[in-house]
Amino acid sequence: MRTVSDILKNKPSVFNIIDPDAKIIDALHMMNSVNLSYLVVKKNDVFQGVFSERDYSRNVILRGLHSDSSLVKDAMSVSFPSVGMDETVESCMKLLNSHKLRYLLVFDNKHFKGVITINDVLREVIANKELVFDDNLVLAFKESADLKDKIF
Repeated sequence: MRTVSDILKNKPSVFNIIDPDAKIIDALHMMNSVNLSYLVVKKNDVFQGVFSERDYSRNVILRGLHSDSSLVKDAMSVSFPSVGMDETVESCMKLLNSHKLRYLLVFDNKHFKGVITINDVLREVIANKELVFDDNLVLAFKESADLKDKIF
């Protein structure tokens, strides 16, 4: 089965990093320039959280804060489920779905390794559907497709 490690091999190293004391307007400019919907928040190379478009809408706009005077640390998310490098893609899908999330944090022995997004998982599923799901599930899909061909 495909794992988080496989997904991270195909992603660039984390480059979308911002300091928690940065102003939110600077975070928005950075998200725009890197064309991503989230930034990894680190202080002295230590993971602190994630700042996303969702955080901006919920924790800045809806609270009446101002982007040019509020800090990233006041609006970022700090509690996400985390996964290890050996976690399967299928279990990541379940975790994203059950928690209604877009991002999972990846740690290896308490060291931050990256972020897995729902898009990363979907790309992996589409590219490697026969490797993502266990053999029984693939067989069930094939049998159901064969049955459908006989019915129609």
